[in-house]
Amino acid sequence: MALVYLFCLIIFLHSNSHHAQAIKPTAEVAADQKESQQTYIVHVKRAAGTTLAESADNKAFYQSFLPITIASSEQNDRLLYAYDHVFTGFAARLTPNEVNAMAKKDGFVRAYPERIYNLQTTETPQFLGLQQELGFWNQSNFGRGVIIGVLDSGIAPGHPSFNDEGMPPPPSKWKGKCEFNGSECNNKLIGARTFDLAAKTKNGTAGSPADEDGHGTHTSSTAAGSFVQNADALGNAKGTAVGMAPQAHLAMYKVCPLDHCAGSDILAGLDAAIHDGVDVISISLGGEPGTPMYEDMIAIGSYAAMQKGIFVSCAAGNSGPSNSTVSNEAPWYLTVGASTLDRKLSVSAKLGNGEELEGESLSRNFGPTVAWSIFDAASINGQPTSKFCGKGALNGTDLKGKIVLCERGGGVSRVSKGMEVKSAGGAAMILVNGEADGFNTIADAHALPATHASFDSAQKIRAYLNSTSTPIASLLFKGTVAGNNSSAPVVASFSSRGPTLEAVGILKPDIIGPGVNILAAWPFPLDKSTNTKSTFNVESGTSMSCPHLSGIAALLKSSHPTWSPAVIKSAMMTSADLLNREGKQIVDQNLQRADFFATGAGQVNPTRANDPGLVYDIQPDDYIPYLCGLRYTNDQVGIIANKPVNCSQQKTQSSGQLNYPSFSVTLGGPPQTFSRTVTNIGEANSSYIVTILHPAGVDVIVEPSNLTFAEVGQKATYTVTFSRVANSNVASGFAEGFIKWVSDKRVVRSPISVMFK
Repeated sequence: MALVYLFCLIIFLHSNSHHAQAIKPTAEVAADQKESQQTYIVHVKRAAGTTLAESADNKAFYQSFLPITIASSEQNDRLLYAYDHVFTGFAARLTPNEVNAMAKKDGFVRAYPERIYNLQTTETPQFLGLQQELGFWNQSNFGRGVIIGVLDSGIAPGHPSFNDEGMPPPPSKWKGKCEFNGSECNNKLIGARTFDLAAKTKNGTAGSPADEDGHGTHTSSTAAGSFVQNADALGNAKGTAVGMAPQAHLAMYKVCPLDHCAGSDILAGLDAAIHDGVDVISISLGGEPGTPMYEDMIAIGSYAAMQKGIFVSCAAGNSGPSNSTVSNEAPWYLTVGASTLDRKLSVSAKLGNGEELEGESLSRNFGPTVAWSIFDAASINGQPTSKFCGKGALNGTDLKGKIVLCERGGGVSRVSKGMEVKSAGGAAMILVNGEADGFNTIADAHALPATHASFDSAQKIRAYLNSTSTPIASLLFKGTVAGNNSSAPVVASFSSRGPTLEAVGILKPDIIGPGVNILAAWPFPLDKSTNTKSTFNVESGTSMSCPHLSGIAALLKSSHPTWSPAVIKSAMMTSADLLNREGKQIVDQNLQRADFFATGAGQVNPTRANDPGLVYDIQPDDYIPYLCGLRYTNDQVGIIANKPVNCSQQKTQSSGQLNYPSFSVTLGGPPQTFSRTVTNIGEANSSYIVTILHPAGVDVIVEPSNLTFAEVGQKATYTVTFSRVANSNVASGFAEGFIKWVSDKRVVRSPISVMFK
C-alpha cells in the first residue's frame, strides 16, 4: 500500500472584518490536535559507550525525545511501543510539527510515518514427499522442540488443529505469555499476544488474540497444525489435515486486527517474538515492492531476529504475474512464491454444444444440475468494467435464471463477483481468467453455484456465444480429483515475480511452495445455513505457501539444531526441484517454462534439504558490506544493523558478492567476477565437480572446477566470472542458467539470472 502522508491544516474562522476572530472551545482544539497526529517510527541512537538496556530504561530514554509540550500524563498514550530488540527506537503518535521539533535533539536519526502492510492471502505433506512412518518427516521428529512464531491476524485457540495431545511442554528458554483467558493455550499453542496499538487508534479494536478474519488460524495450522482426521471444507478435500511440523510449538503474535497491519504493530510483534525465544518466524504479510530496506519494518525486525539465530520466512506477494512485483526483498529471510498441488476441486462447465470445460470451485450442495441461459457481463453497454462484475455493475440487467460470465480481476475479489451476481438475481456464475492469468484457477466458497475456468475456456465460451442465439450451460460438480495432474507444481499466476527493485544483486523469490487451494484450519463454519460442522477452509495465496516453508524450516531446525538461518535457507534453495511430477520443467500459468523470477531456486524438496551436502553460510555482519554497496548512508545501514556503521571502513563489496545460494548478474560492460564459499556438511573425504548450464549469450567460468573436502565442516572458495559472448545475438533482456556442484551422492545447484543492459 502506498505510504500515506497526513498533514495538519489549521483553519481559522472569521465572522467578518469588523468582528474578532472566533476562538474554538478547548475540546475542539484538542480534537484538531489529535486528528493531526499519526504514528511515526522514530530511530534514535545512544551516546557512545552505551547499549540497549532493558525495557524500563529504554522507555525512559525514548520518552526524553518526546516534545516537552506533551504532558507527562499523556506520554504513555502517545508512546505506543518502546522497542528493545529490533532496533533503537520507538513508535509514537505525533504531529508533523512535533517531529520537526524532535529532529533538533541530539541522538535523533530519522522519523517517518509508518507503512501499512497487507495479508497475502491435507494433501500437501504427501505432495512434498513427507510420509508419517518413515523418511525425513519421521527423522526430524515432526519438528518437536521447535517454536514457530506467526505474525498474523490472530488464532482460534480451541481448534482441533491446535490440540496438544502427545506434545511436550515448551522448552525452558520460552519466555512468552498467553493473553487468552483461562487455559486456552496449551503445549501446542504456547503463546498468544496482541499488538494493535497503532490499529486501535484507527479501528478501535478489542485487543484479543482471537482470529476474527481466519487468515492467522489458516497459516498457523499450515505451519504446525496437529493431525486432524476427517477434515474437509464443504465436503471437499476430505482427509487428514496436518501442518508441516505437527510436533512444533506455536506462538501467535496478532499484528493485523481487522485487516489493518500497521508497521509499528508488526515491529512490536517481532520485538516480542525475539524476546520470547522462538526459533522460526512466519510472516504472511507484505508491503510495496521497492521499499528501501531501512524503511521496511519487516526487513528491520527480521534482521534483528536473524542476528539471534531465528529463521524468518516471508510471503512474496500476490501481485503476479507481472515482473518486479515481489515484496519482502531483503536477503536475510526466505521469500516464498506460490505453486499448485496435484489436486483439483473440480466443477466443469458444460456448454449447450456438448463441450465440457474444466474449472474449480469449493462447491456446496446446491441441488441437481440444471441448464441456464448464459449472459456475458462484458456485453452490458456503456460499462467497460462490467465484465468484472463489480459492485453495481449488473444493476438493471435481467439475470433471473441465467448463468453469468464474469472476468477475474478489476480490483474485485473472486467471491464478491459471485455475491454481486446473486444479488442481481443471477442463478449461477462462470468466473473466467483474463489473458494474464492463463490456465491458473482457484477454488473459492462462492455464494451460488459457480466454477472458475481458464482464459482458454473464456475464449471457447465466447466463441460459443457468438455461434448461437440460445446459449446455455450447466455445471457438473465432480468433487475432489487428486493425483492426476502430472504438470504440478505450476507457478500460480498471482505469485509475485522478480526482478527485485531494491535488493540489487539478489534473485527473488528465493523458492516456491504450495499456495493454491490449501486446506487448513478456519475459526468458524463456512456455511451456517447448512449447519455444517466444518471448521476448515480452502485458501490460496503466497500467505499459504509461506507457512509451508516455515514449517519445513522447523523440521530442519529440529533435525539440525546448530544450523544457522542462512544454512537452512541454503539447504532449501540448492536442493529445490526444477522439474514437475512428470519430469518436465516447471511451467507458469500459461503452461510455458517458468523463469527464475517466478520460481527462484525451484519447488522446495524437504527430504533433499535435510541432506544438502554443501551450504552457503552468511554471518549477520556479512550483510553490512552488501548494504553499504547499495549506497545506503551510515545511518540507514545502522538502522538495519542496530549499531553504528561506517561504510567507508567496510571492505568494498558489490551486491553480487554476498555469499548467496543464487546469482543475479547485470552485464553491460566488462566481465563480472564473484566469489562464493561453501561449507561441507556431508561426509569427510568427499569431492564435487562443477557442471555449468550457460545462460544464452553468456560465458561462465568457474575456478576451480572441482572441490575436495577432507573433513566435515571444511570450507572451500570458488570464483565465477560472467562475460558477454562476443557477437552474441542476445542484445537485451534476461538469460538464465545454473551452476551445479555434483558428487557421487548429491547435486548442489545455484540458479543464475543475467540481465543485459
